[in-house]
Amino acid sequence: MKLTRIRALRGPNLWSRHTCIEVVVSCDSNEDAIERLPGFEAGLRALFPTIGELHPVALGHPISLAHVLEKAAVALQTQAGCAVNFGHTVRTVDDGVYQVVFQYSEEAVGRRAAALAEELIDASLAGTAFDALAAIAELRELDESERLGPSTGAIVEAAAARGIPFRRLTRGSLVQFGWGARQRRIQAAELDSTSGVAESIAQDKELTKQLLNAAGVPVPSGRPVTDVDDAWAAAHEIGFPVVVKPQDGNQGKGVTVNVTTREQLATAHAAAAAYGEVMVEKFLPGFDFRLLVVGDKLVAAARRDPPHVIGDGSRTVRQLVDAVNLDPRRGEGHATSLTKIRLDDIAVGRLEAQGLTPTSMPELGQRVVLRNNANLSTGGTATDVTDTVHPEVAARAIDAAQMVGLHICGVDMVCENVVRPLEEQHGGVVEVNAAPGLRMHISPSFGRGRAVGEAVMDTLFAAGDDGRVPVVAVTGTNGKTTTARLINHMLASSGLRTGMTNTDGVWVDGRQTDSGDCSGPKSARNVLLHPDVEAAVFEVARGGVLREGLGFDYCKVAVVTNIGSGDHLGLNYITTVEDLAVLKRVVVRNVMPDGHAVLNAADPHVAAMAASCPGSVIFFAADRLHPVMATHRAQGRRTVHIDQDTLVAAEGSWRERIPLRDVQITRNGSIGFQVANVMAAVAAGWALGLDWDTIRSALASFKNDPAGVPGRFNVMDFRGATVIADYGHNTDAMRALVAAVDTLPSQRRSVVISGAGDRRDCDIRDQTAILGEAFDDVILYQDAAQRGRADGEVMALLRQGLEGARRTRSIDEIRGEFIAIDAALDRLRPGDLSLILVDQVEEALAHLARRVAAG
Repeated sequence: MKLTRIRALRGPNLWSRHTCIEVVVSCDSNEDAIERLPGFEAGLRALFPTIGELHPVALGHPISLAHVLEKAAVALQTQAGCAVNFGHTVRTVDDGVYQVVFQYSEEAVGRRAAALAEELIDASLAGTAFDALAAIAELRELDESERLGPSTGAIVEAAAARGIPFRRLTRGSLVQFGWGARQRRIQAAELDSTSGVAESIAQDKELTKQLLNAAGVPVPSGRPVTDVDDAWAAAHEIGFPVVVKPQDGNQGKGVTVNVTTREQLATAHAAAAAYGEVMVEKFLPGFDFRLLVVGDKLVAAARRDPPHVIGDGSRTVRQLVDAVNLDPRRGEGHATSLTKIRLDDIAVGRLEAQGLTPTSMPELGQRVVLRNNANLSTGGTATDVTDTVHPEVAARAIDAAQMVGLHICGVDMVCENVVRPLEEQHGGVVEVNAAPGLRMHISPSFGRGRAVGEAVMDTLFAAGDDGRVPVVAVTGTNGKTTTARLINHMLASSGLRTGMTNTDGVWVDGRQTDSGDCSGPKSARNVLLHPDVEAAVFEVARGGVLREGLGFDYCKVAVVTNIGSGDHLGLNYITTVEDLAVLKRVVVRNVMPDGHAVLNAADPHVAAMAASCPGSVIFFAADRLHPVMATHRAQGRRTVHIDQDTLVAAEGSWRERIPLRDVQITRNGSIGFQVANVMAAVAAGWALGLDWDTIRSALASFKNDPAGVPGRFNVMDFRGATVIADYGHNTDAMRALVAAVDTLPSQRRSVVISGAGDRRDCDIRDQTAILGEAFDDVILYQDAAQRGRADGEVMALLRQGLEGARRTRSIDEIRGEFIAIDAALDRLRPGDLSLILVDQVEEALAHLARRVAAG
């Protein structure tokens, strides 16, 4: 068994809405069925007993090693704590070759799971060892290092529950919610609207105290110190006991409380100095409370207790700590709800203050405190007290947050309890924290967890706001680019700043930001990152969906123009038109429930996609009496059709009419494929809720020139002859172009054509077979890139297609696209027509423009 290709499908894809790893697996004849491998399953289960059942895929189809790979990859991840359950394996058209797909929650974990599953199978075949527990532990550790921490994770989960799209921008905690102009961003528990000034204030403990004191918030007295001697002097000025901490710090790092002796102070000073300048302040007796303020509301409160163990009369302090650290909730860092207790110098010092050492054996029931501060990051525990907070205590916490300027703020208070105002019990605010940890509130050690993530999302997005901009996804075999550009033009005409991707590049608010074929998911994601974009139109090509899935989770409108047989069939196991339809259907399956699919009723493969649409459907076709159109219209649903020389949008008894003479690109309705593109675009504009005056105006102002729609039936005049430049490159496009050319007057017709090497032989031959019936002269040229074909191979196939052509009188072969274009132009006489099928679109159109200008 060999894994010949591994891909990460990062968006909705051919197989699932889940993020998935796709593996192409090659098996030999014995590996096609594990029953042909004596002892394999027994050996597999001995190495990995919890792999689960290996069920046959279907009656008469045995279980292959590829199926085992899928089951093992899912089981390994599941047992490592990953929330995955989807897997699927299919046999391809190639003997012994399978596509294995399984879900992942973190890409690195999914890829590693595939490799470990392969190792498991190899070990089962060879009879060698495989440590399943070590593999699961490795995946668990990798998952913990890759996934979002509990604070950011809770916010992301709250966004997902509200249908707000999110994207992790780094391997850390920087996350974008929403799209384009409606996006918001967080860094852990800090909002994009929080200023750097507010964060700096929160880090400066002395300045924070001054501001809080000015706002009437009780704070302990204290001051910065320069060294241990100055700290000792400050402690005497303030009065013992004292707290020693960094002036610029967070998460309780370097904080020591209840310091009463010179030795304790020296140790505490050293711990604090490791993080910067040091300050000493009065120790307030009582418990440590953390109050969480989000926006202008108190959303959670917890009492924090320092790390401690309870003696049992038989184990040492170190053994008790080790036992407590076995709690599965305790881990390293912030990935788990609790942190392991550390027996470091600070803990040893705290033990000494109690007359103990790590090897001491505390009496039964004796409480041994291992740190003075109660931060969860140092091993403390949290008890939820949200429901008992006095309104005045909550008000002081909100005052503190707003005085500093933090939108999410952790306010640390020390007092006997939170049921009485601070002033009545000589309590105070000891610290204000930017980007506070949320885990103590999400899953406290004791008490009820609070909906902290939901509170953060409610601050970022008002009720009912999902942070989305309208997204239109356009796919199909032909007409995608023109349709996408026309929809984009409509949206821009309505006053929106648009982002558009297609095979020619990326545009934001009319400015090109990238060039080349940008019809894949990466370009779509980049557009949705742009803060100016208020609406997006994406051309969705098959290749991007196969390589990586969609670049978005849902679209408002999905447009499918048509499905043709010449669209790269035979590549990536898409071998039939039916396969292609299933692939293109991905955009329809991911329409929002309140969105629309715009489908070509005249194409049975496209019309059948209606059953997969979660939203509504608008059908379009020139023939209003087509059975699909008539049925849909009879049900009172939306359709777009042609009535003589007029485009008609219909819903129930309502009609909207647009004369085709007002739509330039249709040439008074004579260019059939452009009429179809216009119908699709009008239906999309209708689905987006654009007003009809805007749609009419946009149709009238949209020009079919090289600037507006490069390489899409661009008509030019050259010395009295008609020259048409087009990027058509499949058999359906050839038929549509011939039908369009037939509507134009001409004396002698010529065509300049090459062929893409990544098409099937029959598709290449069929193109010239179609053109040979419509053109007098054919000039063949070789593409700049042969896409895996031998030199001259494509030219030979094109010539084969012209064998027996009834109209073609001359056939010439020319090396070089521009030389071929010049040869065609030089032969033209007034009244002639030449169709030039360009390969290098931008360069060829520039060359044509120069020749036309020179006359």
